[in-house]
Amino acid sequence: MATNTGTATVDLASLQSALHRTRSLSVALAAPLSDADASVQSMPDASPAKWHLAHTTWFFETFVLANVPGYRPFDDRYGFLFNSYYEAAGPRHARDRRGLLTRPALADVLAWRGHVDDALAAALPGLDADALALVTLGINHEQQHQELLLTDLLDLFAANPLEPAYLPAPPIDAPARARRWESHEGGIVRIGHAGSGFAFDCEGPAHDVLLRPFQLANMLVTNAEWQAFIADGGYTDPRLWLSDGWAWVQRCAITAPLRWQAGTDGWTSMTLAGRQPLAPHAPVTHISHFEADAFAAWAGARLPTEAEWEVAAHGQDAAAGHQLDSAAAVQPTGASDGLFGDCWQWTASAFLPYPGFRPAPGAVGEYNGKFMSGQMVLKGASCATPRGSSRASVRNFFVPHQRWQFTGLRLARDA
Repeated sequence: MATNTGTATVDLASLQSALHRTRSLSVALAAPLSDADASVQSMPDASPAKWHLAHTTWFFETFVLANVPGYRPFDDRYGFLFNSYYEAAGPRHARDRRGLLTRPALADVLAWRGHVDDALAAALPGLDADALALVTLGINHEQQHQELLLTDLLDLFAANPLEPAYLPAPPIDAPARARRWESHEGGIVRIGHAGSGFAFDCEGPAHDVLLRPFQLANMLVTNAEWQAFIADGGYTDPRLWLSDGWAWVQRCAITAPLRWQAGTDGWTSMTLAGRQPLAPHAPVTHISHFEADAFAAWAGARLPTEAEWEVAAHGQDAAAGHQLDSAAAVQPTGASDGLFGDCWQWTASAFLPYPGFRPAPGAVGEYNGKFMSGQMVLKGASCATPRGSSRASVRNFFVPHQRWQFTGLRLARDA
């Protein structure tokens, strides 16, 4: 049976499989965690693992099951606790106080997930096209939160003086690679999502842009290159930095990527496998847009625009490279040969609406559009991105100083 969702003709069996696979992965990611691990919040930008499990469940209950005749919410109080930022869906618990929610316990949240999963399985065959489109959105929404669950957990464990490991993993032994510059002729090119597959609203409409000839590096910037940047005074030279970036470096005493430590045996970094020696030839990660831009200036290059990056990615397999497949320790390995995998890549482009962009009607219209101010676009996918969830047109975005995500950079320059 195939059902048209408005953007694609979706096979119901495939949708059921994708829903089960996504919901199961979230539970598997939380399996190594205690109730305490899953309840604590390290900073206002991060959320507890338990909250991610609950919020993604709230999304399906609020936007899909609430419209199914006969469905009864698991607990009427949970809507206030686990709404994120949807004003149209009602009031919510403050974001910076999510770590105070010791109740419901993790076991209660998992029971709620089971309740919602059973209801979704029963309702799916009878849903109309609009509801099926919301199920598809919910799957992709949950995949985003799977990455956030891991990155927020890493930030939490890094704040613990014991620096615990989420799951053990051997140190990375990435081989050295030679940087090559791949040339692109530019011209009038088309970017943005077009076609029948799923895309978030901010990925369209597809439109034409004019690009000058440019070159893009075949590899991400490495830890060894970043150490050279540090040794050459990169963090102390204001000529390399944007004004806001230099103010941030001075105000926050930034001297290295997030969670790097210099010791008698060299540099180490906190990872989901605990603190480990830096692999010199693995991609640098956990850097801000400010740092990426300063490094590019130091290297005599620049950051690519999102249009340049997307044009270079056309024809590449977005599911290739080092991305998330299972609940294993996650860290960049340098194993990604194409443009996807290992870490998200900062671009020089602000997150702004494409020509003709219109938010979707209703509460889901708040998904991306209202964040199109003061944020920068990242492209690609990271080692924590669920495989199969990325596309050349995906526009990840964060404010310029944030760096708790798996964020790195790829150099560009004019041809």
